[in-house]
Amino acid sequence: MLTEEVTKKIDSLIAKYPTKKAALLPALWVAQAANDNWLPREAMADVAKHLGLAPAYVEGVATFYTMYNKAPVGRHHLEVCHNIVCMVVGADELIDHIGGKLGVGRGETTADRKFTLNAAECLGACANAPCMMVGDKYYEDLTTEKVDEILADLARK
Repeated sequence: MLTEEVTKKIDSLIAKYPTKKAALLPALWVAQAANDNWLPREAMADVAKHLGLAPAYVEGVATFYTMYNKAPVGRHHLEVCHNIVCMVVGADELIDHIGGKLGVGRGETTADRKFTLNAAECLGACANAPCMMVGDKYYEDLTTEKVDEILADLARK
């Protein structure tokens, strides 16, 4: 499942680490990016083989971290922090608002595969709660109005 190009990227990462095992997290990130932002079991197995690791070990690591998507996600993966600080300032209401606008619940993807909505345990932006991450971009100090603007902008992409 790993293409020659992906294998070369992983090899360049391995060169930056003291052992192949130490390159596991970025190698999984590269494999995920090459698979439309999700990490199929076959890709995990290929990464394991390439790094000389047990497939069960690699799958255990991948399933521990929420940054690895174990199922296909929409083009825009919305992850709204709902940890205690964000929750206190309205994150759960924002998640419900987004779900209502998109017609999906937590963990679901829109029928057009444009959006996936998830609640994230913590995004580490407590000083600017509530916050949301879309792909690798953070949005902070969110209100329903700001979320509506973000969704409208993403819908055009």
